[in-house]
Amino acid sequence: MRRYAGKNAWAANYLRAALFDYPEWTPCAVNFLPATWLRHGAGLEDLVLRHPRIFPSFRRGTVDLAQKAMCNPLYETGRHTDCWGTVWNNIARGFDSQPESHPLEDWAALPGWKRKLPDPLKDDLFGPRRPWAEVRRDMDAARARGDIVWGGGLPHGFFFMRLYYLRGFENLMLDFACEDPRLEEVIAIVRDYSVAVTRKYLEMDCDIMGFGEDLGMQTALPISTATWRKYVKPTYEAVFGLCRDRDVPVYLHSDGHILEIIPDLIETGVRIINPQIRANGLEGLKEVALGKVAVNLDLDRQLFPFATPDQIEAHVEEVFRGLYLRRGGLMLQAECGPDVSLEGIEAICRAMERLCRPPCVRHPQS
Repeated sequence: MRRYAGKNAWAANYLRAALFDYPEWTPCAVNFLPATWLRHGAGLEDLVLRHPRIFPSFRRGTVDLAQKAMCNPLYETGRHTDCWGTVWNNIARGFDSQPESHPLEDWAALPGWKRKLPDPLKDDLFGPRRPWAEVRRDMDAARARGDIVWGGGLPHGFFFMRLYYLRGFENLMLDFACEDPRLEEVIAIVRDYSVAVTRKYLEMDCDIMGFGEDLGMQTALPISTATWRKYVKPTYEAVFGLCRDRDVPVYLHSDGHILEIIPDLIETGVRIINPQIRANGLEGLKEVALGKVAVNLDLDRQLFPFATPDQIEAHVEEVFRGLYLRRGGLMLQAECGPDVSLEGIEAICRAMERLCRPPCVRHPQS
């Protein structure tokens, strides 16, 4: 197939898993917050080096253990104002920030806010965008290496979360309930920004478009499915539909409970969903997602800090057995915070190696 032409073994296998085309192994990954590196330091580096099948691109010195330069400004302490005017605050280095000031908390600020809108092709969340020529060179280099060419360019929380970053969560809930017409104006502005960035990446011929935001809470959606379909789904259709029309798979990360809207997400063009097992449950995901959309499952990060290594391995096995299909559609992912012990992280790696059976394939991306 054309999708696999020129791809290295890792990239081709990932695409086969995503497209239900009989991958040779189940893609899997273990990720760490910057705070995790700060806590475990050299011990974590040694652990990662012991598991080249999970971290095939890692070499000693790959990660600055002191995390002098964070991958995202929001992991640095202090206050940060983004291009939309939301003020973020971080009190613990290596963890994410929280929004503490919302530029549209009072609707009276709307006219002035509209005069300072970010330019989607020039303004990134914090500062100017990388020149598009550099982005294209990086994508062409990935293509030449045989890697998956990822498109994206939108921050985590690109639409639904952006609305409450702008208005504040309680205000947004009231806007939904009261059907405030001013909300429609803000939705159109945020939607058009997202459409412009997505269209630009699609012009550069990416293999997958990645998006992320948290649509759910611990046990339910924050709004009814009817409200979600009225206010959120049309923007997803506008943005993801661009990808679907070009046959570019959409990868969507979402924390929280999202079972009721997974069929809607599939309709809009999502072909790889990254949900949390704890918030959605194994049986729920089997019912609404198994065989219908590829699942890059976020393993139970609320379990990892408290479980024994044996319990962690049993959890990974239960999930794998419950969602594995020979024809594909399953990836496993574990995010580990600093409260997860090195023993726990090692158990996750062992379980993935045993169940997912990744080979030691060198590739530039982990």
